[in-house]
Amino acid sequence: FVFFFCNLSWVPAAASKNKVKGSQGQFPLTQNVTVVEGGTAILTCRVDQNDNTSLQWSNPAQQTLYFDDKKALRDNRIELVRASWHELSISVSDVSLSDEGQYTCSLFTMPVKTSKAYLTVLGVPEKPQISGFSSPVMEGDLMQLTCKTSGSKPAADIRWFKNDKEIKDVKYLKEEDANRKTFTVSSTLDFRVDRSDDGVAVICRVDHESLNATPQVAMQVLEIHYTPSVKIIPSTPFPQEGQPLILTCESKGKPLPEPVLWTKDGGELPDPDRMVVSGRELNILFLNKTDNGTYRCEATNTIGQSSAEYVLIVHDVPNTLLSTTIIPSLTTATVTTTVAITTSPTTSATTSSGRDPNALAGQTGPDHALIGGIVAVVVFVTLCSIFLLGRYLARHKGTYLTNEAKGAEDAPDADTAIINAEGSQVNAEEKKEYFI
Repeated sequence: FVFFFCNLSWVPAAASKNKVKGSQGQFPLTQNVTVVEGGTAILTCRVDQNDNTSLQWSNPAQQTLYFDDKKALRDNRIELVRASWHELSISVSDVSLSDEGQYTCSLFTMPVKTSKAYLTVLGVPEKPQISGFSSPVMEGDLMQLTCKTSGSKPAADIRWFKNDKEIKDVKYLKEEDANRKTFTVSSTLDFRVDRSDDGVAVICRVDHESLNATPQVAMQVLEIHYTPSVKIIPSTPFPQEGQPLILTCESKGKPLPEPVLWTKDGGELPDPDRMVVSGRELNILFLNKTDNGTYRCEATNTIGQSSAEYVLIVHDVPNTLLSTTIIPSLTTATVTTTVAITTSPTTSATTSSGRDPNALAGQTGPDHALIGGIVAVVVFVTLCSIFLLGRYLARHKGTYLTNEAKGAEDAPDADTAIINAEGSQVNAEEKKEYFI
């Protein structure tokens, strides 16, 4: 400064007046700068109209950093970027929070003109941490998770996500750090867990302008223990007598229930040779009516027990009706009728109204249409047989003689005619009649 002002003292008076007069339209121009902690800040001062007047940068402590192209402060982080009569630009590398403040660009006219540029340093938040989870958690318990991050400036924002869906109802706390420049931020999430939360990732996300749209995240995968859920799945929806049946016990739980227990009507399986248990499957070979009943699958783990039931009703094999065939003949009639009829045993009028648990559900009376068809076929066959038999007997009927012999019509009276007829019966040609 001394050197600068001494030089001014040597300038002739006329020249000084011109410089002052010409400097009235000269103004330094600067801009505020924001930089992330640890980054590099560029401070630029421009003068559109300058008549070779010097420019200077000074820090918030009013220490001169650069005077034109001459470095004034011994700080290796500060470097000259460009120096001319119209611009003075310097860089500050590895910026720290202490570098934040107001920097001044001075244009040494008469009087000196200045422009201020504020350097803002952003504190980068630390990677967040989630606390409060202890594995495993029982279904129905209340879980409290806390996400915390420090070192942010300004204070960071914390958001919670579960199954990629944001959770809004959270608690937020902001505290100033010991350096009184940065902040420690924490957020608490409270919710009651159920079995659908098992294996779900809960994410804590920290948003801050210093992260360049790439937020920092912390993740906690939940482990929930719960009682088993049981479901029985049959291999066929319509079990029939004589066919096999497989019942699968589908059980889910954590810890996984193993093995499962099969029972029938509250007791053990009655026929172990025909009812085979393999893992979670019950395989019943060759169903019959005695297999009707309620089958129960029971699954147990360290949390609790659950079961499911399946009511088995063995259905009859469907009936089959074959066609009736009639074979005509000239002399005989052959009828072939094949009918498969399944009848149910009738119940006495004195039988109790209570139903047999092994009886087929929905069983009805005899099929009247089927019986009517059979009766019609039998009547038709009978009529055909009578007709053919009468035709056969008529064609084989014997001959007989008439009371009138040949030539009797010429007798004068009845007695003579009878005598002539008896005498000529042996040799005369016989009259024959046929019934056709």
